[in-house]
Amino acid sequence: MARRKEPIIPDALLDQLLAGGDAKAAFDQNGLLDQLKKALAERVLKAEMDHHLAGDESGNRRNGYGRKTVLTDTGSVELSVSRDRASTFDPQLIGKYQRRFPGFDDKIISMYAPGMSTREI
Repeated sequence: MARRKEPIIPDALLDQLLAGGDAKAAFDQNGLLDQLKKALAERVLKAEMDHHLAGDESGNRRNGYGRKTVLTDTGSVELSVSRDRASTFDPQLIGKYQRRFPGFDDKIISMYAPGMSTREI
């Protein structure tokens, strides 16, 4: 008898995310999936800034956030992008003048496919 594979995202976490809401609304514009995209993108951008500032010996540090509206496959998402005082930070996930973020879902799925955990992503 084939055993059921463990889900990538635990059921308890999914229940917690969907608590108090309609599961169908998760796929709507500005629904749960768009909120997760926003949170994940902002977390990656913050990690990029941490990495950028870790190698800088000139005393460069954070200098607030800038707003950026990015078009994804499912609609627009407004992101908070970190700034640094020397203006030397150039994000890799979404470039300085990039307004479209095509294939975001495909990128995340391609990281999950070989077994990368959510913490590693």
